Amino acid sequence: MTDRFMYPLSFGANRGSDGRTHFSLWAPDCRTVSLEIDGAASTAMQPQGDGCFTATVACAVQARYRYRVGPDLVVPDPASRAQATDVHDPSLVIDPRAYAWQNTAWRGRPWHETVLYEAHVGLLGGFTGLAQKLPELVDLGITAVELMPVADFPGSRNWGYDGVLPFAPDRAYGTPDDLKALIDRAHGLGLMMFLDVVYNHFGPDGNYLGAYASPFFRHDTTTPWGPAIDFRRPQVRQFFIENALYWLMEYRFDGLRLDAVHAIGDPGWLDALAAEVRRTVEPDRHVHLVLEHDGNAASHLTRGFDAQWNDDGHHVLHVLLTGERDGYYGDYADAPARHLARCLSEGFIYQGDPSPYRDGESRGEPSAHLSPTSFVLFLQNHDQVGNRAFGERLNQLCPPNALRAATALVLLSPQIPLLFMGEEWASASPFLYFTSHNDALAVAVRDGRRREFARFPAFASAESQSRIPDPNSPATFQASDILLKMPSDGSTRWRAFVRELLAVRRDAITPYLQGAQSIGAQAIGDTAVQASWRLGDKSILTIAANFGVDAVPCQVSDGRVLFATDEVVVRHMATGSLPARSLMATLSDAAP
Repeated sequence: MTDRFMYPLSFGANRGSDGRTHFSLWAPDCRTVSLEIDGAASTAMQPQGDGCFTATVACAVQARYRYRVGPDLVVPDPASRAQATDVHDPSLVIDPRAYAWQNTAWRGRPWHETVLYEAHVGLLGGFTGLAQKLPELVDLGITAVELMPVADFPGSRNWGYDGVLPFAPDRAYGTPDDLKALIDRAHGLGLMMFLDVVYNHFGPDGNYLGAYASPFFRHDTTTPWGPAIDFRRPQVRQFFIENALYWLMEYRFDGLRLDAVHAIGDPGWLDALAAEVRRTVEPDRHVHLVLEHDGNAASHLTRGFDAQWNDDGHHVLHVLLTGERDGYYGDYADAPARHLARCLSEGFIYQGDPSPYRDGESRGEPSAHLSPTSFVLFLQNHDQVGNRAFGERLNQLCPPNALRAATALVLLSPQIPLLFMGEEWASASPFLYFTSHNDALAVAVRDGRRREFARFPAFASAESQSRIPDPNSPATFQASDILLKMPSDGSTRWRAFVRELLAVRRDAITPYLQGAQSIGAQAIGDTAVQASWRLGDKSILTIAANFGVDAVPCQVSDGRVLFATDEVVVRHMATGSLPARSLMATLSDAAP
């Protein structure tokens, strides 16, 4: 056992090598706080100033403890490393040194080698079940698995964005050591592991902070999910910075994806977090930070963050593939090929431009100066599938040849590609929104979701709204289980198609992504684009893609064909025509 893989926290329970455990709680609304362990006599915690209370006692590993913050209120530890059962129950004393890491020499992989696979742990058999599937992902060509949030949430089924104990892996998925074993096995296979973390809100059930630490929240603003967290408070800032470092240092995650950071009221905190991560993580480790930011805030990508999810890229590709124009898709419907060309050449489409969907409000910052690898590009993810009323995947919404072309574009583009679980074999299972809330909250969530969809013409009637799956029903979770529907012959062929693309990327593109730059992209039709990049070795990668039903004129420079969606494409391109719903990628030799 070693302290190397224990990250000492300013909060919560830190077990010392002498068998004593130091407990610390920030409770600025309390005059007194006591520690209760396994139902024994309580221990008065000592005030340390600034609302912090501490106690150091001898106790066993796995001891159950809570804090009494009022005559009638005992609460779990907000920095709990693990829970005995669920979010309302006692926390557990954990010894992080106990896990015997096997792959201690692992130092990660450079960012440009990243091919992300987003996974929901609960639908893949928990931490142990997912660990068994890692070799399949390696064989496919995946280099990094990104877990949807695992922080403890109420009940046994959840997307993870209702977490209330951000340091505790949810018990429904396994123990802390099970999670470490998953990460350890991934590292032994050469896979990076990323974790999606939520720092913009707490879930609606099981968050007790407001009862004893009300300054944790702002009272002058809210988020779409509840009270806004007050990042102006030093204790709050430190709480979440330590959370990020805890996952990176104690669990050895290789990267974090920060959810919906546009809802964080102090954007300067993000840069402070990145700076602290870069100062703290060992200099010989590759650790990566990725943002989701609806405002296309490109400036963070020069301040310690590696990349941002490119929602613009998803939205315009979705319009081209499905023709849908409702909601935010309307921002991309006027000239989708032109918008896609800007995405491929400059990253974001909206870079301070007015957004019709937002009533003309400007959105975004300039991004053309950034590397293509500053953007994570995808056709599907948990939001874009699961926030549909019936959770349909793209293979149910668009022609297969068009989807082949779009998949090839995402996997061969110099932007960092992401696949959503099941996408690699064209899963027929939906991915629905599911929860396991208490009865009252379950009704509120179900009714709120139906009201949200009532804004769309297809769900205007009460009858149509009633067809939307109930998030709290176990059947909704079961319907989303991709393990219940094994791949068909067609799915096996699709997996081979994805594997072939990722092999092309690995061998011909990835080694030369450092220093890659766009040298232009343009619409070559209403539904077709052509884009070129100068790679790090000065070779030129050119991709031409047509998502429409008619061929378009297209000329590409001399170079070897890296990939074409069909042999017919190569013959047509020789005569200056790109067939309907097709793609071809070429690579020229490096300049002398």
